[in-house]
Amino acid sequence: MTKTLLALHGGPGRRSVQPIVDRFGDTVLAPTHAGWDGTPRPDWYEGVDDLAIEYLDLLDDGGHDDVGVIASSFGGWIAAEMAVRDRGRRISGLVLIDVIGPQIPGHPVGMPSVDDARLPEEMRANFANVFHYTARHPQGDPRLPHRVQRIAVPTLFIWGGDDRIVSLDYGRAYAARFPKAEFVVLPGIGHAPLMEAPERTLDLVADFLRV
Repeated sequence: MTKTLLALHGGPGRRSVQPIVDRFGDTVLAPTHAGWDGTPRPDWYEGVDDLAIEYLDLLDDGGHDDVGVIASSFGGWIAAEMAVRDRGRRISGLVLIDVIGPQIPGHPVGMPSVDDARLPEEMRANFANVFHYTARHPQGDPRLPHRVQRIAVPTLFIWGGDDRIVSLDYGRAYAARFPKAEFVVLPGIGHAPLMEAPERTLDLVADFLRV
């Protein structure tokens, strides 16, 4: 049976995981998070856990087993929340790429604000959704580093060596909380390895998830 891949995008929207779709084709589920790119967001969707539960339902409803979750930046927060709730054991592996999610003391997350001049105008509406879902924990959830210790599936962290949003030390500290984690650094790459070094990044994904 072919492994299903679930690609969870970060702040820029679904286009940020398009290289995964291009490489692995029909085996990929690549949903657009509620609120991004003009999609409706239910009024009662208030936190990252709402998206995590939605995507677990997606896997359950579709009968997907042996799912490899590939997530970047904000998508990694969703992936972690999914994995700690995966009672059906549908997720068989995680690839977390320069992700946010946990609050790591001494390592602040350098997320831009909606008014940040570095943020292109066309991306501001999408990033507003990140701030909506993370409003309760703008610097990350302090509970998440404790919760992920129960995630038993193999997990690969891929981190850009020049990431200025979440540092290497942040990533390593987070990875240390996972029972079965590997940590790979891509020198000279920033916060978006899928966009900056797609071939190197996807080769790592393919080798790790065996797809």
